[in-house]
Amino acid sequence: MKSIKTLTFLVMMMALLLVLAACGGEETGEESTGTETEANNEAADAENEKPAEATDVKLVLNWFAKAQHGGVYAAQENGLFEENGLNVTIEPGGPQVSSINMVASGNAEFGLAHADQIVVARNEGIELVAVATAMQGSPQAFMFHKGHGIEDFEDLNGRKVYIQPGITYWEYLKTQYDLSGVEELAYTGQHVNFIPDEEAVTQAFLTSEPYFMELEGVDVETKLIADAGYDPYNVVLYVTKDYLEENKETVRAFTKAFVEGWNVYKDSYEDINQIIQEDNPDIELESLKFEAESQADFVYGMDAAEHGVGYMTEERWATLIQQLNDLKLLDEVFDAKDIFTNDYLPE
Repeated sequence: MKSIKTLTFLVMMMALLLVLAACGGEETGEESTGTETEANNEAADAENEKPAEATDVKLVLNWFAKAQHGGVYAAQENGLFEENGLNVTIEPGGPQVSSINMVASGNAEFGLAHADQIVVARNEGIELVAVATAMQGSPQAFMFHKGHGIEDFEDLNGRKVYIQPGITYWEYLKTQYDLSGVEELAYTGQHVNFIPDEEAVTQAFLTSEPYFMELEGVDVETKLIADAGYDPYNVVLYVTKDYLEENKETVRAFTKAFVEGWNVYKDSYEDINQIIQEDNPDIELESLKFEAESQADFVYGMDAAEHGVGYMTEERWATLIQQLNDLKLLDEVFDAKDIFTNDYLPE
């Protein structure tokens, strides 16, 4: 009888142990399932947090790489385009490359050009929209020997003036002043005839030619064309009207990086100039430094000092449109709002 009781007790204990083991297994299973669920959720969150694939776009410069493109190269070098979801290819311009034709044909999304070129393009049926400008004014100027300068543009009379035939600002000057006594000679980009003639005058960019004359040991002075009232924005960022309507966020992202790049370039231009030189080995670092320093007020001064880099005004665009119309370069005057906007500039 005692043996039976003992056996019964042992059976009951074994059953209890089996129940406890089963319960323990269920609890372990629940914990495992919970851990797996949490891991799956974390993996899903990580997947969702992956950055979207960058948008590929191309920018065509208005000339070979120079300091006037410093903001673009600063944005590229400092990852600002990448931060804004863009993978940007920079293509240099040059005498055989028209950024406007490339953008209009769809071979590039963004381009750089001067404001008057953008206005004339619209007259030819190419609808472009300017979204930012690198330079608030034009550094185009007349250069003359020191001590042989001009007070007013009519003082050009009686002198040899080396000027590119058909250049827009010269045609404008001839409508504003009597320049009938000027001896016009074709500008070739060389200064071999200008240097020995102390009374000669030549077209120039304030940001480059004076530096080259300094290397030659020639003291020069300049007078800005803007003093005559012709002052288009220079190195303007633009897209086609159709591209803007279909890709507003891409344009906003690019314009933001473009402006931020110029702000970075302001204090790091010597470092960025080395990157520019890699794309244009024919230009010296000292030349790039001179250009960066002499263009600073055009980029960061004037309206940009108050409103930020890239800012443009309707009044300036409207004035330019009217001036080009007066020169018979347009078929009709159109609304400045059709060709520029500040809406994509960063706040």
